[in-house]
Amino acid sequence: MASIFGHSAVGFTLSKLIDNKNNRLLLWLAIISAILPDFDVIAFKFGIPYAHPLGHRGFTHSIVFALLWALILMIAFGKKNKLIWFLVIFLSTISHGVLDAMTSGGEGVGFFIPFNNHRFFFSFRDIVVSPLGLKNFFSEWGAQVIFSEIKYVILPCFFILAVRFLIKNIKKSFPDT
Repeated sequence: MASIFGHSAVGFTLSKLIDNKNNRLLLWLAIISAILPDFDVIAFKFGIPYAHPLGHRGFTHSIVFALLWALILMIAFGKKNKLIWFLVIFLSTISHGVLDAMTSGGEGVGFFIPFNNHRFFFSFRDIVVSPLGLKNFFSEWGAQVIFSEIKYVILPCFFILAVRFLIKNIKKSFPDT
């Protein structure tokens, strides 16, 4: 998996890109939604193996899960801007599996669970997989994760937000364009 930092950065970026109202609740729920799929690691405590549909990188990393989660939050909180809420939450949630499919480890991501239990990786797999557990994260391996995420996740998110900021300010400076 990518780390909590990489996933959070993507949720933050998606919220800032899509939501023009700068809704703080939506921002925080986007960040939480980008991290949420990894709560499936609890399956290990119940003896559910990695490759099981409910195992790590299984159902909670799927498109169906992202759709259901986005619909729930849209109905619960998206009173005025339902489409914005749905898009931000859906894209933030599904971004988790997308990042995980670009990591150097694991057994792939179950994007199509419950319809197909096959696990997938992308051909680009340069994001160093994050270790499970806090103790292992504060190690040389964890440092490699952070550096790869800065390169492949944080800097691209920063660049996208900087361009968005510049475009927004240019439009304010030249309202007739």
